[in-house]
Amino acid sequence: MSIDVAAVRSQLEGQGIDVLRLIFPDILGITRSKDLLVSQLDRSAANGPAFCQGVWVTTSRGGVLDGNDIMSSGLPDLVTTIDPTTITPMPWEPGVAMVVADAADPDGSDSRLSPRSALRRVIEQYAALGLTPIVGPELEFYIAERGDGGWQRALQRTGRVYTTGAWVDPDGTFLTLLRTLDRMDIGVFAGNHEFSPSQYEINLWHGEAMRAADRTFLFKTSVKDIVARSGKLATFLGRPWSDEGGSGFHLHFSVVDAAGTNLMVSDGELSGLANQMIAGILDNAPALVALTNPTVNAYKRLGPDTLAPYRANWGHDNRSTMVRVPPERGAGTRLELRVGDGAANPYLMIASVLAAALDGIVRKLPVPATADGWAYQNEAAEILPESLSSALDALDSSRLFRASLGEPLVDVFTMMKRDEVSRYEDAVEDPATRLVTQWELDEYLEDY
Repeated sequence: MSIDVAAVRSQLEGQGIDVLRLIFPDILGITRSKDLLVSQLDRSAANGPAFCQGVWVTTSRGGVLDGNDIMSSGLPDLVTTIDPTTITPMPWEPGVAMVVADAADPDGSDSRLSPRSALRRVIEQYAALGLTPIVGPELEFYIAERGDGGWQRALQRTGRVYTTGAWVDPDGTFLTLLRTLDRMDIGVFAGNHEFSPSQYEINLWHGEAMRAADRTFLFKTSVKDIVARSGKLATFLGRPWSDEGGSGFHLHFSVVDAAGTNLMVSDGELSGLANQMIAGILDNAPALVALTNPTVNAYKRLGPDTLAPYRANWGHDNRSTMVRVPPERGAGTRLELRVGDGAANPYLMIASVLAAALDGIVRKLPVPATADGWAYQNEAAEILPESLSSALDALDSSRLFRASLGEPLVDVFTMMKRDEVSRYEDAVEDPATRLVTQWELDEYLEDY
């Protein structure tokens, strides 16, 4: 991408911005960043800045692995390029704006380990068929405060799902968060307290896939930063507490043609294209789950009777299935993938979901029968992987994801995640436990 850095500097100075915070996601989904002085932007952003590629293989606990020969080749550079269309002022940090960056190798070619680049390649496959994917993210998260034993839920009272106001937000942390996010213009439009105590949901408008992924990344990064300013912790970890439910990352998605016409509906019913997309998701479900549920902890959220998916199935307006078809028709016709975990990397999650759906279109896969009623009891559909290790086995052997996301990215992702599994199994007396362990809290809680 060629950018006019002088014009960007002038634009920022006109807005009273003197620091530009460059951010990009690593493979784990953790935000990596650097603050650039706008006064020096002509030099600092003209050909970079550069980072060490070791960031792609750094674990959340600070270990550095040798994926894609990064260490054995001497820890070379990756070079970033800011995307000016993503510049977003930070209302809680006067004079500072964030910008999402792309990552390239020193020769200028797209990094094959960049999650944003992987999503772009999948979107290009849709474009080759005259299709544009539309995505609507829906995320839940907890707000925690420090207690004698570490981080704990800020609220303990149950039964306050779909509520707002002082009884679920006594010090106004959530309301301040909602108002601040609104000023960022990233598509936030509503929010409320969710099912579990101290759990919240904020809704974002749908949009074209890359912009939706960028907004989700900006959203997650901002939520954690804003809440941290109050001395509390916002965590998107799938299941941080054994005694309460988990936080999902539900993804609503559809496709439109060049004229913007929704192609998911025909004569008031799901179109053949929509059915093929469902079939692609279900056919690739075991491998897909590794990318939508990328932590050891994520599999303690999934299971029968959890309001999170358990089987590779689908249904009409059925929240006990993996793929739900909401009741809206016309321009609002879409699919909802309900298996996603709050800790998922938004770029990799959206890329993998769209790649699986596209596989159904390309192969013209027939859609299986719907699951009706309480779908956990419908044994017609296979059970989803019940551990990260099992999901990684499926991803490792997936021709689809190796082709669509790229061999290097899949290899490094699986290497990083198998390292997590190994460290978890070494540290925990009963690795099969459904209880959330201290290892998971130490590994994931603050980063995700």
